[in-house]
Amino acid sequence: MVRSLLTFVPKPPLLLSNKPILPLTALVCRHRSTWRCATNSPAPGPPSTPLASTKSASTPSVHNHYRPARCASISRQTRETSVSVTVDLDGTGQCDVQTGIPFLDHMLHQLSSHGLLDLHIRADGDYWIDDHHTNEDVGITLGMAIAKALGDKKGIRRFGHFVAPLDESLIEVVLDFSGRPHVEYGLQIPTEKVGKYDTQLVREFYMAVAGNAQMTLHVNQRAGLNSHHIIEASFKAFARAMRMAVELDPRRLDSIPSSKGALTDDVALQN
Repeated sequence: MVRSLLTFVPKPPLLLSNKPILPLTALVCRHRSTWRCATNSPAPGPPSTPLASTKSASTPSVHNHYRPARCASISRQTRETSVSVTVDLDGTGQCDVQTGIPFLDHMLHQLSSHGLLDLHIRADGDYWIDDHHTNEDVGITLGMAIAKALGDKKGIRRFGHFVAPLDESLIEVVLDFSGRPHVEYGLQIPTEKVGKYDTQLVREFYMAVAGNAQMTLHVNQRAGLNSHHIIEASFKAFARAMRMAVELDPRRLDSIPSSKGALTDDVALQN
């Protein structure tokens, strides 16, 4: 029996403005020959013994296929904001976010939980002006981290589609990690605020994420009356569509899902 080895490799703490944040830790899972991202989560136990497979040894499998980890960390600082994001596309929905914008934190929890993304986000910004800069820059940095984690997008399903209900609201999200950033935004939110959150910032967030993750994104509203429900349903649909798109396709693990053979803007990944 091959014994699995788990090794923790600490990273130095990150700073947002003058505020120290919790150190990020990378977990090496040697039994999968890949890196895993973790942020102050308890160490996992040894992997369980897999059940004997009834398939032939030549059958492709996402689980036994050696591949680089799909997690990334990005830090971005301007004169207006300081944002740090770590994302694991193959996570379990662990979420530790503090953006300074409570409603945005709530929506990011939906994205993590329903998209099965592990998210660690810290942000500090010029809140005395308004939440616009921080909201947008969190979206920019998250999009950059997603693009970096996807790499050349080899093996992904690429397209995602989901329709999410929340009471009277019904929101459809369709996306494509095409390398061609574009957003069609069709939410009709009836109020200017949800709590203290400016509802115009929802569109700005989606624009920022899509532009920097290099995705085509369509957000359509089929029904809805309550502002909170409309926005939350959109994040849930976005999460599930993204989960579908980034999942690995066992039939094309070693190929890029494009007839032209590329889906990546290499310049963007250098940031």
